[in-house]
Amino acid sequence: MDPFEVRIRFTQHLQNLNASVTSANKAAQYALKFKDMDEDLHSCILEQLERNSMNVRANIMYFIEFLCDMAKREGHDSYVLMMRRDIVQIIDAVTPADGSGAANIKVVRKVLQGLQSKEFLQEQTVSEIEECLKERDTHPDASSPLQADVEMTDVAKVSRTNGRSVAKLDKKQIEQRIEEDRERHKRLREHIWAIPVGGEEKEFSKLWEESSNLGDDDYLLYEEEDDAKQESITEW
Repeated sequence: MDPFEVRIRFTQHLQNLNASVTSANKAAQYALKFKDMDEDLHSCILEQLERNSMNVRANIMYFIEFLCDMAKREGHDSYVLMMRRDIVQIIDAVTPADGSGAANIKVVRKVLQGLQSKEFLQEQTVSEIEECLKERDTHPDASSPLQADVEMTDVAKVSRTNGRSVAKLDKKQIEQRIEEDRERHKRLREHIWAIPVGGEEKEFSKLWEESSNLGDDDYLLYEEEDDAKQESITEW
């Protein structure tokens, strides 16, 4: 396939990213399919971070962690190394210093934590980036630009108060981000409660170890509860 066409199609994948795993998986598979052009495709990521809305930039930020995961499994570390090399440029694009990306602060922090926990980034690097994020976090209490419309309004107000210009999102972009945040939170809850195959015994053992031994107080409590139950039955 022509290199220009590869770039165009990968750019389309990036622009179509959303909260679904499917969209991230398609883009990552495409990047690995044409891994001989990894430098060019990485440059596409940087370009799209500079050119698109804050919503798209947030989606690309999530995608970067997804791509690093898949690249590591496939044994192609180039994408990880390039991400590590350009992480400051990536952060500057997703959360610009002018305050227009304050809505993406939580997204960046979450992805950075994931990259650090998987050893894609060093703890010192993440700590240094966090110091910069504190200066850009114009609305610390707003965990997402779009958990509620009022939060987005507050972000804009605070940014103007600090003398910073803020790129306003239209109603459609706000609604889209709300839905994407909900989808990600839903997947996160499913992941937390999911029990791996063969994990029932481990879960039982964990609960068994954490449970205290029966004592006299426990038997006394059971007797009191039984007396209360018998009394309620008699009254009824």
